[in-house]
Amino acid sequence: MSEFVVHATPGSPYARAAMAALEEKGADWRLVALQPGTSRQPEHLSRHPFGRMPVLDHGAFSVYETQAVLRYLDRVLPQPALTPADPRAAARMDQVMNIVDWYLFQGCGNIITFQRVIRPLLFGQPTDEDAVLEAMPRAHVVFTELARLLGEADWFGGDNISLADLMVAPHFDFFAQTPEWHELTAKHSKLVNWLARAENRPSFRATTWAKVKDMAAGLATAKSQI
Repeated sequence: MSEFVVHATPGSPYARAAMAALEEKGADWRLVALQPGTSRQPEHLSRHPFGRMPVLDHGAFSVYETQAVLRYLDRVLPQPALTPADPRAAARMDQVMNIVDWYLFQGCGNIITFQRVIRPLLFGQPTDEDAVLEAMPRAHVVFTELARLLGEADWFGGDNISLADLMVAPHFDFFAQTPEWHELTAKHSKLVNWLARAENRPSFRATTWAKVKDMAAGLATAKSQI
């Protein structure tokens, strides 16, 4: 089977979901790293006309949008399955995946974790405290609902890790680096425990920002020696 290629900037939580899925599947894959701020340049726009990430190449086939990438991987690499067999559990998985896109990231993560983590680290700019404060009520709603949907299960899909877990965990990893994490999880210790389970998996240990950054640097070094 052809090698999988992920086009993304190291640190992208959406790209990490795809890379973690590839790790869960034991697939052969490599990263083609984008430099921060280059996703709107012509080279990447030729892959993704909306300038986002990740883009997955599999031989001559290319697909973008994280949910589409994850479902494709789960179809072409069926073992271990990352979609519950039970229709209701699969519906919950789909529900959580959409919550990530529309509510956890939009209006919450793209403000709070951007202001607390990305903006200082990559751009050397101070946090906009007013923006963080304004986003917190929305974040409380999202965290409360995710805690409710997780319930007493180990994973969002039930007994086994699913595509939903692969999408939530990279975003939560960023939130956990902010002071707001403690407030958002004060009444939801189950989410803290869930994140610890996710981060203990080999797939997440292999795809941390630091390791993906090192991977990108290694590829750049290898290319420079050709």
